[in-house]
Amino acid sequence: MELERIVSVDRVEDLISVFGSFDENIKRIEEALSVSIINRGNELKVTGEPEDVDKAARALDGLLALASKGETIDEQRVRYLITLVKEGNDAQVAQMAKDVVCITAKGKPIKAKTVGQQNYMKAIMKNTVTIGVGPAGTGKTYLAVAAAVAAFRERIVNRIILTRPAVEAGERLGFLPGDLQNKVDPYLRPLYDALYDMLGAETFQKYQERGSIEVAPLAYMRGRTLDDSFIILDEAQNTTKEQMKMFLTRLGFGSKIVITGDVTQIDLPSDKTSGLKDAISVLENVKDISICRLTSADVVRHALVQEIINAYEKAEKKREIKKPDGKPIRYQRKRENGKN
Repeated sequence: MELERIVSVDRVEDLISVFGSFDENIKRIEEALSVSIINRGNELKVTGEPEDVDKAARALDGLLALASKGETIDEQRVRYLITLVKEGNDAQVAQMAKDVVCITAKGKPIKAKTVGQQNYMKAIMKNTVTIGVGPAGTGKTYLAVAAAVAAFRERIVNRIILTRPAVEAGERLGFLPGDLQNKVDPYLRPLYDALYDMLGAETFQKYQERGSIEVAPLAYMRGRTLDDSFIILDEAQNTTKEQMKMFLTRLGFGSKIVITGDVTQIDLPSDKTSGLKDAISVLENVKDISICRLTSADVVRHALVQEIINAYEKAEKKREIKKPDGKPIRYQRKRENGKN
């Protein structure tokens, strides 16, 4: 039996924002939740199966609430809200339009776009060491850099230090032109890009010349004690256990550390244990250290990125069967002739 529900709209401007170009946002909700949505002045009529209508109405209420706070309603925001509604977590929508983490050089406000990202930002603010783990596109590095720039601008810290392990720092690196800094710069490019976005190229170069901002490979951290600094270790899944311990013990007074990585993209040799995996296990219950786990639901890139991540996760689960001792074995398909 079909149900009809009316969703009231206070401001026409919010309605225009929610509908999007060529009504694409409404079409996305209709397709995802199997309902029909018709606009009648300051009202939206939602028709469909009772459960679907309820979800669609909650999604519309959430989008209207975000629009009323000046939030941009884009494809990613609509997709994420639909996911929250399906999971029954749409009460968290109100949290999505809160604090601005940082303002970019072009005046664009940087905000957490998902509940997972918000929890990540809260953890960074609250704890001395935060480990952000999650797939590509979840904003781990970008948000960490935004938090670092905000702390630097507010003079909470005197320096920003961004570092990554150069996993191919062996013979392949030697073939790259230039001095050591030129050789490692390609590995650090994503960090430079984020800082350029936040500060602008000229301001970044000025701070870098003063030593207020440092972007360097992880090897440069050995033997140092870093006080009054905001330190970010990116691509931490490619550290060894020894490198991770070395990095963590660089922590000085008045400093904050954020470690980011994706444990599904480890480029280390198979006989090496990821320092990130080891740190998550060792530091799980240590006070003033927070471990934030972002998921494919927190992906804020193209919709296809989320689909790709989910597809790989499903494929990995199919390939791995647990032995009685808990160790995974690779699943091998039977050949067409019936032999193993």
